Amino acid sequence: MAWYDEAVFYHIYPLGMTGAPKQNAYEAPVHRLNTLLPWIAHIKEIGCNALYIGPLFESVGHGYETTDYKKLDSRLGTNEDLTAFVAACHEQGIRVILDGVFNHTGRDFFAFQDIKHHRENSPYKDWYCNVNFWGNNSFGDGFSYDNWGGYDLLAKLNQHNPAVRDYICDVIRFWVSTFDIDGIRLDAADVMDFEYMKALRGVANEVKPDFWLMGEVIHGNYARWANEGTLHSVTNYMLHKALYSAHNDHNYFEVAHTIKYVSGMCGNNLKLYTFVDNHDVERIYTKLTNKAHFAPVHVMLYTLPGVPSIYYGSEFGIEGRKERHSDDSLRPTLSFDDFKDAVNTNPHTALIAALGKLRQRTPALCYGDYKELLLQTTHFAYARTLDGKAVITTVNNADTAVTMNVESMGSDEYIGALTGQTIRAEGGRLQVTVAANAGEVWLPTAWASGDAKPLTPIEIAPPAPKADEPKVETVKVEEPKTEEPQPPVTLDRSKPYDAMTVEELQEAILEKMRQNGPVTDYMLRTVRDNTHRGSLVTWVNSFR
Repeated sequence: MAWYDEAVFYHIYPLGMTGAPKQNAYEAPVHRLNTLLPWIAHIKEIGCNALYIGPLFESVGHGYETTDYKKLDSRLGTNEDLTAFVAACHEQGIRVILDGVFNHTGRDFFAFQDIKHHRENSPYKDWYCNVNFWGNNSFGDGFSYDNWGGYDLLAKLNQHNPAVRDYICDVIRFWVSTFDIDGIRLDAADVMDFEYMKALRGVANEVKPDFWLMGEVIHGNYARWANEGTLHSVTNYMLHKALYSAHNDHNYFEVAHTIKYVSGMCGNNLKLYTFVDNHDVERIYTKLTNKAHFAPVHVMLYTLPGVPSIYYGSEFGIEGRKERHSDDSLRPTLSFDDFKDAVNTNPHTALIAALGKLRQRTPALCYGDYKELLLQTTHFAYARTLDGKAVITTVNNADTAVTMNVESMGSDEYIGALTGQTIRAEGGRLQVTVAANAGEVWLPTAWASGDAKPLTPIEIAPPAPKADEPKVETVKVEEPKTEEPQPPVTLDRSKPYDAMTVEELQEAILEKMRQNGPVTDYMLRTVRDNTHRGSLVTWVNSFR
């Protein structure tokens, strides 16, 4: 067992949370990172014992176009500030992982600048993919190169180059020796070279016991990235999508199907990084059609298999809508003084705190085997079993209360961790009533913590926002028009994947899926929604 097996993460995008300027003027350091120090006590108070924070290092703008991997972004402060911040987290029992943007760099990175100045004579000309001095780029440099996501601002590193691998491995060693971090989240892991990731895993095993590598993976077979040789965990985007859309559509079958699908790839209890929102997607409170579903969504986040994560501010029920050309509304500035009493005054925060503490004191929610007990479109029950005893979760997305009759899973009496209600089994069954748009986690009374103060149903029911509550402004945008149905794609199976169009890659992935069984509407949408060639090439190659 490692610390990350029992982790509950808090996720901070620091440039946004601290209100840093959007563009870096490379001026004297401004110690904005220190404004996050008061949040550490809040992170602990809501039951989180780990922090994912980033990007942090010197960059051009949003943080993912790195200029210097070994220097804290001057808009946030100095390296000494980061060392002190990590130490303060550790004093509160909070582990810290940083964003590792190792797939690409910004154009101000020293190796790229050397190529600009010395061209063919640069010793770094092979540090980037497909540098062509007969071509050009959108900045008019007189040479071309591979980028990430179609943005020339993000120059793609040549991960096959031993010098690049050695440099990045040394960066990881530097981060551990200087800042004492506990892990790294790899940005864009789904388009990284696997041998490159194996080298990073080797360093992770070297630098610190239980040093955690987690990767950003959108689509594909998660087990291809998360295994003994590459990464410890990856982002579970499949479950992220299922959790909010199953509530909006009143269809818990989508969640159940997703759990089975992911378990089929990764095993019943692989600890994927689970979340309902982050710095790249809309806030959960914005995505939910019925805001009262905030409660059952988070009950499921904390009780399904995985390592749960809360994105800063979402524990308060703030909104954030994804805009066409900006993610600023997803990454707002927050003042600690506006939210310092939220655990006592905001029911959303109180619920998150209760679930966080429940997760930490209930090993079955970290290690227990998952079993589906009852499944209907509007209500769902499942168990996590450890050492012969089970924790049972019941959720309801309907606007009226529902009564469920489920297997008692070997215990005669249970207590509701959120409501304090006690129920007894009769004939090996439990009769459980769950309030409208709510959820409950039932603990065997032998496991229930005597000093835990359960919440009342009124406290966990999300009310309408009060007029005087702190608000985060969002910009409303028009919904994109529905696209016309795509014409059939004729697939040339002799064509290399790297040479295929986006549409051909999508069809190749669907063809491979059909070989493994029926393709559901959900699976079809996940393929059609992915239009990034690099991700699609990696996805189609992930099939065995």
